[in-house]
Amino acid sequence: MLAVLDRILDRLEEWLIATLIAAFALSASAEEKSDLAANMKNAKVSLERGIAASKAKGMPISAKYEVENGKLQLSVYTAKGDAFSEVIVDHKTGKVAKSEPITGGEDVTAAKSQNEAMSKAKTSLQAAVSKAVKANKGYKAVSATPSLKDGHPTADITLMKGAESKTVSRPLD
Repeated sequence: MLAVLDRILDRLEEWLIATLIAAFALSASAEEKSDLAANMKNAKVSLERGIAASKAKGMPISAKYEVENGKLQLSVYTAKGDAFSEVIVDHKTGKVAKSEPITGGEDVTAAKSQNEAMSKAKTSLQAAVSKAVKANKGYKAVSATPSLKDGHPTADITLMKGAESKTVSRPLD
């Protein structure tokens, strides 16, 4: 009987820990989305224009607006040969502010996956974002991430209108 109670308590403890972690992750995600929505009013440059500006550093393979250290930032990952870079585009002027090589960790893994999807794409990331924005009047694109779904390249594009956001998928083949 005691062994059964111990197992029940262990499972209950695991469930509580998992629930707390999930709640924290959802709270952090909601806070990030709120920060981004509040800061997007400062963005003068569309995601499409940021993608276009980054082409000087390589083929754009993903793009996103994010709040980094409390400041709005437009980041575009690019690929040139086997090398990847994170290109920061000034969200007020549309000019490349800096470009840094992506050399390790999760960023390289993400860049490789995104590059694989874009290498099979017939539609550019910029064109896919433009179509998504045109189809959703009043929304601004805040991120575009390609991936392979059932072997087909697709871009998940997150759009925002004020604090409201939604993600749409656009085929790239």
